[in-house]
Amino acid sequence: MTASDTPGESPGNGRQGTRCLVTGATGYIGGRLVPELLDAGYAVRCLARTPGKLRDHPWAGRVEAVRGDVTDAASVGEAMAGIDVAYYLVHALGTGKGFAATDRRAARVFAERARAADVRRIVYLGGLTPAEVPERELSPHLRSRAEVGRILLGSGVPTVVLQAAVIIGSGSASFEILRHLTERLPVMVTPSWVRTALQPIAVRDVLRYLVGCARLPDDVCRAFDIGGPDILTYRDMMRRYAAVAGLPRRVILPVPVLTPGLSSLWIGLVTPVPSAIARPLAESLRHEVVCRERDIARWIPDPPGGLTGFDRAVALALRRVQEARVATHWSSAAVSGAPSDPLPTDPDWAGGSLYEDRREMTVEATRETLWRVIEGIGGEHGWYSFPLAWTVRGWLDRLLGGVGLRRGRRDAQRLRVGDSLDFWRVEEIEPGRLLRLRAEMRLPGLAWLELRADPDGADRTVLRQRALFHPWGLLGHAYWWAVWPFHSAVFGGMARNIARAAGPATPRPVRE
Repeated sequence: MTASDTPGESPGNGRQGTRCLVTGATGYIGGRLVPELLDAGYAVRCLARTPGKLRDHPWAGRVEAVRGDVTDAASVGEAMAGIDVAYYLVHALGTGKGFAATDRRAARVFAERARAADVRRIVYLGGLTPAEVPERELSPHLRSRAEVGRILLGSGVPTVVLQAAVIIGSGSASFEILRHLTERLPVMVTPSWVRTALQPIAVRDVLRYLVGCARLPDDVCRAFDIGGPDILTYRDMMRRYAAVAGLPRRVILPVPVLTPGLSSLWIGLVTPVPSAIARPLAESLRHEVVCRERDIARWIPDPPGGLTGFDRAVALALRRVQEARVATHWSSAAVSGAPSDPLPTDPDWAGGSLYEDRREMTVEATRETLWRVIEGIGGEHGWYSFPLAWTVRGWLDRLLGGVGLRRGRRDAQRLRVGDSLDFWRVEEIEPGRLLRLRAEMRLPGLAWLELRADPDGADRTVLRQRALFHPWGLLGHAYWWAVWPFHSAVFGGMARNIARAAGPATPRPVRE
């Protein structure tokens, strides 16, 4: 069996006819749980604000996808109809100061609708809280996760709350922070929380517990601590990561002056994870978080080889990254506050001004050859034009609180709808023909970048590139005209270099 950082097999067999609802299927854990439930024999329905984002997943044809939002009682009620087990895998991490109120409202809606639909069980993945620390002293993130757990446990529906600390798996935010800090900084001046004891858990074990919860007896209604076999400090984790990855031993110098806010800025500077997500994670590491009990083993026994140790979890995750087989990524979930409006396709669109920059090139190459270049854009391959301009724009976005350029790609070669791509997100993809990206950088308007490969004979292809911008107010118009002088270098250079990478190219006149 090929090694991976997902379970490979789930405990027991799914109950014939049991239907599971998965919220958060476009996110990191939800996107990995769905195929595990399917393989265990369960029928799965996914609730998503944008079901189209699930379209390109390998399991998409095996699930029922419905549109809805966990804060909307009507859509949640419809999604709960006929459901036996409901998984609550959403949270408002990194959405701003009002995230706790959003989480509270969503949890209450979910609990009420589950009870009304006579759902047999709720399963929630929350955060592991430190022992003997008053809740008021916990980070806002952990306080909110604990509150959501209480709301669901008080729903009147048998509920299991799984409480985990750091999850180690390819593409998880915790793993990406650990990986980039360790790989990029051979000598680190670190915050004092690197000496805090943690109990990390491999994503494969988290998924195994989540699947196993679907078949628990109806009288089980409680929280369970879940963790791997190792208790480590963050400093231990960085040094052991370096050893597994074959890196020289890292020099780590803890200092007491880095607050969670400064820590999040430091993480945002060095890793692809923006400070809005890094801060609640860093705040959660102020206190020791280790399991106080292992009662879950009574109902879901450890696998024959035992739970996955930290070193093996890292090795499996690294293999996935190196083989470009990362199933889901921390950035899979949409960025809060990022525009989600689809591209206006009506030529007479009534939504206001729409600026456009169009480029066309005839390329002496097959459509398949050109498409490989188009689909490989971004990430390590870059944007085929004026690298300094893209780098500066990425840093500016970070300073404004955006995601910046360093989210990279889930897969170095292939894209699917909903994938993040640096500070863009894939809005539409038609393999071999069309790639449309929607901007998620901080802008005074909405922006899209569209690349097409259209055949022009047996061995010739036309590259059609469009950049579109819908301004918000006077500032949006001023922004477009301020950057317009750079379009020739940025967008013109992009079209020329994409075409050149595929084969000899000839510019074509474009009607403005």
